[in-house]
Amino acid sequence: MIDRQDPLPVSRQCRLLGLSRSGCYYTPRPVSERDLDLMRKIDEHHISHPSHGSRRIQDGLLDLGFAVGRDHVRSLMCRMGFEAVYPKPRLSQPHPAHKIYPYLLRSLSITRANQVWATDITYIPMPRGFAYLVAIMDWASRKTLSWRLSNTLDPSFCVEALEEAIAKFGVPEIFNTDQGSQFTSDDFIGVLERHGIRISMDGKGRWMDNVFVERLWRSLKYEEVYLKAYESMAEAREQIGIWFDHYNRKRRHQGLNRQTPDQAYWSTLPREVSVA
Repeated sequence: MIDRQDPLPVSRQCRLLGLSRSGCYYTPRPVSERDLDLMRKIDEHHISHPSHGSRRIQDGLLDLGFAVGRDHVRSLMCRMGFEAVYPKPRLSQPHPAHKIYPYLLRSLSITRANQVWATDITYIPMPRGFAYLVAIMDWASRKTLSWRLSNTLDPSFCVEALEEAIAKFGVPEIFNTDQGSQFTSDDFIGVLERHGIRISMDGKGRWMDNVFVERLWRSLKYEEVYLKAYESMAEAREQIGIWFDHYNRKRRHQGLNRQTPDQAYWSTLPREVSVA
């Protein structure tokens, strides 16, 4: 990451990190109040209808009285990090230098903890901007193993969440992600490969391939995020952390025979697996 307070010139930092100078000096324009409102409405529409693309989201915004073009809807969706969920021109493309892995979960019976983990990123609206949330979930138990909140889509916060999950809970047999550049980055893939974890990737735009994480986002948004107006990243982290703790320890799931994610995880964890 570029540190503008470091005595080493930014140009030198760029050369050492292999980054372009133009990208390092670029300062993004602030988001207007209208666009923040639009992004909130796009997020709400996506949570209710995750298979809808930019055209149907634009229709929904028009019904709410927002006169907005489809290109602007696409641009905001991209800025919100939805490019891995929606099949749209050139925005859902993975990084051209990154390898794409096959989808390994088709017809697979997932019955035990640490058999399959999954991850995804979602948008968190803030009163004066927005943030991004990544979570690592155990597929069989629905347990959220780790999470991170960031104000950028740099892959580092996803890598940190992955490393924390492995440190606390061991390693899964398979790790499933979408084709977003954060999850196809060398740093993220490198952690998986060093631990001998098989890598599975969803097809482009196939939100159903990661349906349990999508359901987690829906619950989080309607039960926590949309009811609050976080004043700071620190407050958002604290409140979201409280929600995840309640979700893991107290939320019973019909699909888990009325167990909580914690109960389902520990009851199906293979005995030979040791965790920190």
